[in-house]
Amino acid sequence: MPEAINDIITPRLILRLLGDEVTSACLNNDLAAAQQLLHAAIPEEFFSDLGVLKRDHHLLREDPEYKPWASRGIILKSEKKMIGLIRFHGSPDHDAEKPYMKDAVELGYRIFSDYRREGYAREAILALINWAAEAFSIQRFIASISPENIPSLALARSFGFIKVDEVMDEIDGPEHVYLLERTPAE
Repeated sequence: MPEAINDIITPRLILRLLGDEVTSACLNNDLAAAQQLLHAAIPEEFFSDLGVLKRDHHLLREDPEYKPWASRGIILKSEKKMIGLIRFHGSPDHDAEKPYMKDAVELGYRIFSDYRREGYAREAILALINWAAEAFSIQRFIASISPENIPSLALARSFGFIKVDEVMDEIDGPEHVYLLERTPAE
């Protein structure tokens, strides 16, 4: 596996892999330990929905290949504070049932309410896509978005994602599935 678990750095952000230790501390409601391990403040809003971390915890134990794809805290450098979370839903699927998912990775992200509409999601998504392309030669990216989430739909389209499917997510309800295919030169 390439050395791909280091921080991903952008002009304003650090995308820091939470890994098993930070994930476990968060799931155990040990905010002090989680912040110390992450080297950043974690707002209370983060703890309002830990479903993603529960899934990460399970995947980190079941699939050793998942580690570099797991959740990363989006840390605002200027405040040393976590302002969101970004991750891939799994490692690349070489045997995907649906053709558009073959060798693709699915993005997921969340920006906390006080930091929305500042371009942080765009900056983090671009960095994560570039990282996956450079570290793992990934060229196919999926985003599943609620048809009600107008800002995320607009963001996906602005990157060049194209709608390829509609699905019913058992947790999130109806979602539109978007695909971005990049060429190695991008």
